[in-house]
Amino acid sequence: MSDSKTDKATEAKRRVLIVDDHPVFRHGITALINAEADLEVCGEAASSPSALEAMRTLKPDVALLDISLPGTNGIELIKLMKSEQPKLPLLMLSMHDESLYALRALKAGALGYVMKAEALTHVLDALRKVLKGEIYVSPRLSERLIFQAIQTAEGGSGSPVDRLSDRELEVLELLGRGYGTKEIAGELHLSVKTIETHRAHIKEKLGFRDAGEMVRFAIDWVAQEKA
Repeated sequence: MSDSKTDKATEAKRRVLIVDDHPVFRHGITALINAEADLEVCGEAASSPSALEAMRTLKPDVALLDISLPGTNGIELIKLMKSEQPKLPLLMLSMHDESLYALRALKAGALGYVMKAEALTHVLDALRKVLKGEIYVSPRLSERLIFQAIQTAEGGSGSPVDRLSDRELEVLELLGRGYGTKEIAGELHLSVKTIETHRAHIKEKLGFRDAGEMVRFAIDWVAQEKA
């Protein structure tokens, strides 16, 4: 009789795939999730290719993804995962401020966004919400998204940074936080040459005269978005 109850409890657990390139963080989130009666971690991945393989073989009920991954970033990974398994709920987990990336993550197909600084407090609620097919964002971001929708409906123009790719946006944010080219390359696991190419594209797309003007814009933009 007890074995039957155990089987039912195991069956009831929803399986979570964790995608993050920091082993210590994965370990902490895994311990948090596995302590719950209704959730369990079925696998971990540190990059987009391994995440896609884990999704195919482990058949998780939900995936928890970081934005900053080596190679293909988390937002691009969302698109790849949704193209293969459109019904799989995805929750974005990131150190980046939600005002900078959450809308892009939702547009790409994620159902929610949790900042790493708040992960231990909110990630369990967020996982349960997206498993029900509902959207999870913080109350602050929810208000912001409604305000943006109203502005767009009234004919307000979007932000200039909307022209940037997801990776270019990451580079711009790090520039705004005071990182140099080599530091950005290390942070994003990319070559210095690749970062220089992204910088050139940002400069061209946003019409800056020189690198100094671009960096000043980046600093002002990050400060404004976080205000």
